Order: sequence, then structure tokens, then C-alpha cells
Amino acid sequence: MNKVFILRTGAIVDHLMSFIDQIEVNENNPVVVKFGELTRTLDQNAAQWPVLEAISKQLQWPVNGQLCWLEPEEWKDILTAAFKGEQIRLAQGVNGGVVMLGLRTSKMGKKEFSEWLEFLHWFCADRGVDLSVARKAA
Repeated sequence: MNKVFILRTGAIVDHLMSFIDQIEVNENNPVVVKFGELTRTLDQNAAQWPVLEAISKQLQWPVNGQLCWLEPEEWKDILTAAFKGEQIRLAQGVNGGVVMLGLRTSKMGKKEFSEWLEFLHWFCADRGVDLSVARKAA
């Protein structure tokens, strides 16, 4: 049984309480209750890609000691690490290389994702990335 309640009104809270009252719980039949913030919206997710695309077309970045053009997904890896204070985790690759363990924007709440979008816009302003192209594409 999986049931999700998005608590927006008192009536929904009442419905949740009624649902909880009907659950049979014992040591052999535990139930997990989890509370959390809603994750980012699809519109928020869509808003990051034109910005990342603009960055990928206008900026090069050092990789293995050489400046190169990166894909939007690669910029997302670099910039989410910066957004989180670059407290990333590195793992040894299967063949001896190094793999950066990614940060997932899909797990960000709405507020944090809004801050992420603001960070992207700050980065673009700081690096001279023209977002007028991104606005036209969106």
C-alpha cells in the first residue's frame, strides 16, 4: 500500500488522519510515514536547461588541464557542485579513473531549486553569458 497525501488544506489533513486511524499496525506489519517538502516542479526543471545550454555554447572549462566545450549535463555537474559549496564525493572508477558522484536537482525542494536557478543566473552574469538566446529558446 502506497498512499501520498499532499497537505494543502485542513480537509486533507482530516482525510489523512482518518486514513491513519484505519491502518492496522503491529510489529509484523509496520508502516512507514514520511514527511517532506515537495520536490521541484517540472516547470522549474525545464527552466534550467536553456540556461545550461547557453553556458555550454558560450564558455569553455578546463578538463584534464585543457580548455574544452562541455555539454549542458556536464555543466550541471560542475555547477551543482559549486552550488553545494563543492562538497562533492569522488569515487574510484572501475578502470582506475575518478568518478564524481553527482548531485541530483530532482531531489531538491521547490525553495532550494529556486535558489539553484538564481545561482545559475548569477553564474551567467558573473561570467558574461548572454541569456537572451536562452530566453528566446524557452
